[in-house]
Amino acid sequence: MNSARNLLLSMMVAAGCLGAGESAFAQGDLVIADGMKVSLEYTLSLPDKSVADSNVGQEPITFVQGAHEIVPGLEKALDGMKAGQKRRIDVTAQDAYGPYNNKLRQSIDKDKLPKDVKVGDILQASDNRLVKVLEVNDKKVLIDLNHPLAGKTLTFDVNILKVEKGDAADVPEKKTP
Repeated sequence: MNSARNLLLSMMVAAGCLGAGESAFAQGDLVIADGMKVSLEYTLSLPDKSVADSNVGQEPITFVQGAHEIVPGLEKALDGMKAGQKRRIDVTAQDAYGPYNNKLRQSIDKDKLPKDVKVGDILQASDNRLVKVLEVNDKKVLIDLNHPLAGKTLTFDVNILKVEKGDAADVPEKKTP
């Protein structure tokens, strides 16, 4: 009788340990999905293979999946990934900062800009957009209102550091069509 009780007790302890282990494993096995809080390292490369940005070895970027805090093509490609996974992701211009739009090149009066404006300067527009100075002459300045990465396919090398459940407030609202 005593040995039957010990066997039952051993089975219960083993089941309890297994359950705790599964819970811990499941937590580390969370996949990126809408509402999940994601921390990652990335290197962003341009079509000419130059590195445009990287946070490797620095503070990771943290965002809520599905909250549209990162470019759409990257957000979509991250779906289903887990902590510890690395991936190279190519994002087309359409799914990043959009195609280059020639209509966003505008000529403005030079006297509306700082006196020392020169070609290549990056200025901040009244709507907080960054604009690039393309040409400067005596009376006019040609500026480009496109995002600096518009029209470019972007390559992200990502390393997923952490995936965790987001707060209820972080879960994006599902829009009905």
